[in-house]
Amino acid sequence: MHLPRRTILRLAAGAVVLPSLARAALALDYPTRPVRIVVGFAGGSAFDIMARLIGQWLSERLGQSFVVENRSGAAGSIATEAVARARPDGYTLLVTGSPDAINATLYDNLSFKFVRDIVPVAAIGRAPNVMVVHPSLPAKTVPEFIAYAKANPGKISMASAGVGSSSHMSGELFKMMAGVSLVHVPYRGQAPALTDLLGGQVQVDFSTMPPAIEYIKAGKLRALAVTSPARFEALPEVPAMAEYLPDYEASLLTGFGAPRSTPADVIAVINKETNGALADPKIKAQLAALGNAVLPGSPADFGGLIAEETDKWAKVVKFANIKPE
Repeated sequence: MHLPRRTILRLAAGAVVLPSLARAALALDYPTRPVRIVVGFAGGSAFDIMARLIGQWLSERLGQSFVVENRSGAAGSIATEAVARARPDGYTLLVTGSPDAINATLYDNLSFKFVRDIVPVAAIGRAPNVMVVHPSLPAKTVPEFIAYAKANPGKISMASAGVGSSSHMSGELFKMMAGVSLVHVPYRGQAPALTDLLGGQVQVDFSTMPPAIEYIKAGKLRALAVTSPARFEALPEVPAMAEYLPDYEASLLTGFGAPRSTPADVIAVINKETNGALADPKIKAQLAALGNAVLPGSPADFGGLIAEETDKWAKVVKFANIKPE
């Protein structure tokens, strides 16, 4: 059967439109079942707290459960690998940010490539870490701590959430800039590291803000400095590390990623609703109480922040010759 040229052109145009309509329908219907939010760290960690806070908002807004799944290990790489291999349909999200940016240089034998296999979805926030010590330590300021550490080289134990974690890297940057020797004691997450710090088994931790801030306010841990360039609103009485070590800066970037090839329209839905959460006064206040400055923006904005983090921490990993466990 011979079709007129006009009919052929009309059918061809329709064939181009159909995929777009299908994508629009997918975004319109999404989600139709529960969504996994994979967290590469233990319960009680900064990533875990953030995931549950924003996940609850997404559940309420989108009418489906956003279920947090903790898959700790290898400084978050186990979780990232699981998400990289997941079906790219929007039903598996990754809480990502600084740890994956660090791991890109720290691990040279990963079965995935972070910048290739995980696409940025939405930034959530950026929080400084906080240098906390056990109250029994005689040092009450950063200069006193540096002097004490230099007088007792190799005798102060520095806890962290694991090799390559944000707390570890913040501590390594401090050691490098202050010229002190601290014994690194890695844990499987920030919560157990703080437990031992509270118990006096270790003396210092460059903890992420959310799990540490209540201990600081309760007087159970002494905060010597925040790792942001300036004092932080959540702990205004605590000095910034840059007041003692100019140009020192370390913070925890947090956001959502998804497997490569996740539909752009689905990513747009998550990005829009996450930005909505960040604009909500109640959510914004909760994040601020946990030490986070919100970072609304596009997926591309978040991708740019990740690229900056990757470049920065690559230099520290190489300078300190840090090796994975």
